[in-house]
Amino acid sequence: MIGVSSTSFSAYKFEDVLEEVSKEFEHWEIFSEAEHYVQNISGILAVMAPSYDLKYSIHAPICDTNIASLNERMREASVLDLLSLVESALSLNITTITVHPGVYSLVVPDLEEKSVAAAKKSLRTLDRVMAEYGIKVAVENMPNLDFMLGRTPQELADLVDGTELGVCFDIGHANTVGDIDGFVDLLGSKFVNVHIHDNLGKSDEHLVLGEGNVDFRLTLKKLSSYKGNYIIESRDFPSAVESRDILRQML
Repeated sequence: MIGVSSTSFSAYKFEDVLEEVSKEFEHWEIFSEAEHYVQNISGILAVMAPSYDLKYSIHAPICDTNIASLNERMREASVLDLLSLVESALSLNITTITVHPGVYSLVVPDLEEKSVAAAKKSLRTLDRVMAEYGIKVAVENMPNLDFMLGRTPQELADLVDGTELGVCFDIGHANTVGDIDGFVDLLGSKFVNVHIHDNLGKSDEHLVLGEGNVDFRLTLKKLSSYKGNYIIESRDFPSAVESRDILRQML
């Protein structure tokens, strides 16, 4: 199934975006930020969802949370917010949540190892919750930015090692580190969600498919055993529809 997600949607009234998305897509991965913070809109969604032929998943907040924080209060607050998100998801019969693995200090050097340990502690809490409630938690690989955890296949594999956590494979992010194949080879069996967008290999541009240098036909061939959703992560709604039409021709 082809779905859509965009950070830009979260600036607008949920009802208005729902109306537009339902006209073009089968699935919406709601980005839980700003106007679309799921804990705030769960009541609206519960009332409106039955009127639309849409499936839903959730992208957890990223702006004010950091599950790899070395400030224990902030780390715990981030985890508690995710647990609250899980409760809201369950009430809406939404079973897949994508999360970022966190970031480490932008100002103090040489703390990555401690941040990785903090992220693992948080992820193991999510792993226990996932097992108890049947939620699929997908940890997403990050673009090539020095302060982000989980950029390479090896880094992400280390974060989820020893858990039943799934992986959200972001093709565009993997392209910025030049290792799309490495993610598929090492972690393909754990993929429960796929984000799809294009770039030129240098930065996380979220271009329309075909505007960058990702070889999507080859990548999709490598993902032939994957049976989950393809979520187009776009800059805006028109470009999402454009990418969807291109993706349909390749699937």
